[in-house]
Amino acid sequence: MKSKNDPMNYLLKSKHLTSTLLGFVLLVFGGLSQALELPQQDSVPGGIAIIKLNEAGDIAPKVNYKNRPVMVIKHQQAWHALVGIPLAAKKGLHSISSKLAGKNHNYSFQVSDKQYEAQHLTIKNKRKVNPNADDMARIRQETKEINAALAHWGDIFYTKSLQLDLPLQGRLSSPFGLKRFFNEQPRKPHSGIDIAAPKGTPINAPASGRVILTGNFFFNGNSAFIDHGQGLITMYSHMDSIMIEDGQLLKRGEQIGTIGMTGRVTGPHLHWSISMNNARIDPRLMVPALQQKAQTEPTPPSM
Repeated sequence: MKSKNDPMNYLLKSKHLTSTLLGFVLLVFGGLSQALELPQQDSVPGGIAIIKLNEAGDIAPKVNYKNRPVMVIKHQQAWHALVGIPLAAKKGLHSISSKLAGKNHNYSFQVSDKQYEAQHLTIKNKRKVNPNADDMARIRQETKEINAALAHWGDIFYTKSLQLDLPLQGRLSSPFGLKRFFNEQPRKPHSGIDIAAPKGTPINAPASGRVILTGNFFFNGNSAFIDHGQGLITMYSHMDSIMIEDGQLLKRGEQIGTIGMTGRVTGPHLHWSISMNNARIDPRLMVPALQQKAQTEPTPPSM
């Protein structure tokens, strides 16, 4: 039996890693030469604005919104900017700027208002609603890590499709954007969706990507963050087990963990968030399975 330190084992692992990385490089750069399908557009807080750019050619322009880089893809032979709109965005005229070959352009788009419903939850563990001083010290450090992961930007696309799968099959227990109250105390809006399922249910990657952060957090419990490219980040919270590691490359459908009830929860479920240019957006806009479900259910009105 060979030991873990056997040089041949190291060589075989190195060859396997090189082969895996090569496969992902081919996937990434093969995908960049193809036109990606656009997500649904909904120019409201928590939505996506899609702006067709005037720049032509094979080189994508660099686009910024509120001093943050924005995803740019080619669709039907034209460049488009995909802008995640923060839940806190005000209705009215917003703008992006683009730059290519030393030339700058500005584009404007309208953001409409949207009224989200309220949700009142009772949390038995009072510290999860009003943390003590030691908890707050931990929360401040964790918030820095989480914010850095959600704001992460890399030019590489790891996925060949912007149509994401649901990470698991379950009951949609809390939709996106809810105005939340914990023990009748107002908190930040619900920046993802909650999918309820029995503890231990597998959670799978909705698209190919790279793991950028895993850990246990005070509010979010066992969590993972996956970079899919150009500011598209997905977050998974309250897991029981995490089956992936920081830096790991993932393929669509690969298991990343299991359903749990860690952190601030009222039962076993997955809190799933999608972030674009560090703005949390409604997963319905990128998940065909949720779009089909929405066709048979009423949605809050836009104004």
